[in-house]
Amino acid sequence: MFDKEYDVIVVGAGHAGSEAAAAAANLGCSTLLITMNLQNIAQMSCNPAMGGIAKGQIVREIDALGGYSGIVSDRTAIQFKMLNKSKGPAMWSPRVQSDRMRFAEEWRLLLEQTPNLDFYQEMVGGLLVENGEVRGVRTSLGIEVKGKAVVLTNGTFLNGLIHIGEKQFGGGRAGERAATGITEQLVDLGFDSGRMKTGTPPRVDGRSLDYSKMIEQPGDESPEKFSYTDLTKPLTSQRSCHMTYTSSDVHDLLREGFDRSPMFNGRIKSIGPRYCPSIEDKINRFADKDRHQIFVEPEGWNTVEVYVNGFSTSLPEDVQFKALRSVAGFEGVKFFRPGYAIEYDYFPPTQLTHTLETKLVSGLFFAGQINGTTGYEEAASQGLMAGMNAALKVKEQESFILKRSEAYIGVLIDDLITKGTEEPYRMFTSRAEYRTLLRQDNADFRLTPKAHKIGLASDDRMRRMEEKEKKSNAFVKFFKETSVSPEEANPVLEDKNSSPIKQSGKLFKLFARPQITLEDIKHFEKISAYIEENNLDKEVLEQTEIQVKYSGYIEKEKNNADKLNRLEDIKIPKNFDYSKLKSLSFEAKEKMSKIKPATVSQASRISGVSPSDISVLLVYMGR
Repeated sequence: MFDKEYDVIVVGAGHAGSEAAAAAANLGCSTLLITMNLQNIAQMSCNPAMGGIAKGQIVREIDALGGYSGIVSDRTAIQFKMLNKSKGPAMWSPRVQSDRMRFAEEWRLLLEQTPNLDFYQEMVGGLLVENGEVRGVRTSLGIEVKGKAVVLTNGTFLNGLIHIGEKQFGGGRAGERAATGITEQLVDLGFDSGRMKTGTPPRVDGRSLDYSKMIEQPGDESPEKFSYTDLTKPLTSQRSCHMTYTSSDVHDLLREGFDRSPMFNGRIKSIGPRYCPSIEDKINRFADKDRHQIFVEPEGWNTVEVYVNGFSTSLPEDVQFKALRSVAGFEGVKFFRPGYAIEYDYFPPTQLTHTLETKLVSGLFFAGQINGTTGYEEAASQGLMAGMNAALKVKEQESFILKRSEAYIGVLIDDLITKGTEEPYRMFTSRAEYRTLLRQDNADFRLTPKAHKIGLASDDRMRRMEEKEKKSNAFVKFFKETSVSPEEANPVLEDKNSSPIKQSGKLFKLFARPQITLEDIKHFEKISAYIEENNLDKEVLEQTEIQVKYSGYIEKEKNNADKLNRLEDIKIPKNFDYSKLKSLSFEAKEKMSKIKPATVSQASRISGVSPSDISVLLVYMGR
């Protein structure tokens, strides 16, 4: 098995590793996925859900590119919600509650059906590196496996240390050992490393909860799905989540354990996720709040195990138990397992290029929590991009890079490699300056043609995208060319408290009014007839409505993006000597020499680089 040299070796089989392996194999490369436990492929280590604010957009982008996360999420969903529907479409974010066991099983089955992909279960203890180029990996048993490119997706396993109160023990996840050796070797090779922390709440027995004391959180009445393909179907039945609250009594009980908390007694020295703090961190930082939300999430269709979202903690297990029993609905709770915190090694991502290849070792790629991110979706998108670029490098083809104006994935990677991160990075819609362009509904328009060009998105995906685009563009054109009379329009307008029209006007202008929805427009006979004749589905109708209502905003944002992209086209030579530019500030010289921006646009986003520094750079580049 190991006599041959693989094109791509992927280390770790979490969300990043699974997407990386699938992408490399689907691009025709002989690929080996090597992991410490094949039973835990794509394990949902924390919450049993995919998507959410900005994260849902990322899952849709992965799907549009030909990745598997959207398909797996749809097939194993137990609830679907489109979040932020009360806001504009740039903020709409799909989310599913997942069946944890089915999710991992579906991922494994999909990977096993992927041609060119081999599997091996063992710990990787080191890399084979010669003359600054990766040559493969070495396992803990001493087996050397040759590979032209290696993708490291080690998650929380690199020197992982688990904390529960005053107890601490090595591990990458509860019940699984940590991975050792890789950090030390990478540091010897010249890489900077750091430590981060994340945590997880207790899992409890759903049979011991009193749901009558909680607020039911059902899924959407008309659930949608993630994947743009016809390989999945929307849910026809769903399981509800529930919501309850902590109280000042719960907070007092938790405070009793603060002296034994590794967060407060100095045992944990690393930084945790700002936007997903532990319950003890919440009551310490927000002392004025007398309650916090707790979301009670089922872990699957048939299991009784429940995830207590919002109660992430590393407090001693007896304190966790006593405090949780004071939460409404949890008075008789039984634990399946306590919550815990975990510290692990990461490598500041400024050491990477836009392809996620390391600057120090050619052919070596990092993806996921090793880069300082948090979340399955962020990890999966990096895995997909690293797997694609590793395969393209082996095939000696042009790299695949997404700009900030093209995808949330582009924003994520550019933020990481340009700004770095000292705390677990999480994606938000506010991080994207072009979020009106980067909506969840148009990820296929934005990305499927690009992925199809390199062979990752299938012909069927491309055909479906072109058909949807053609139909929605034709419908928009119909609105622009079709007039409506006052007699026909005014009854609908008056019903919606919108000003009546005095003479015939184009439907486009009428539909663009904020009070008028597609359901209102359907009352016009010519519209309902057009929809029926052209067999327009929900996706096309939604796309058309957004294109009409937000056309002005979309056009303005496109123009802004085009201006920025002109700077993206101005490349900076790979080993450019910034010290020879006397007019550059000292900070700009120092930071640009370290990060080595590929374009003037990337240089402009480096913290500490001023507009005057960019002007100096532009003048030198002959601008």
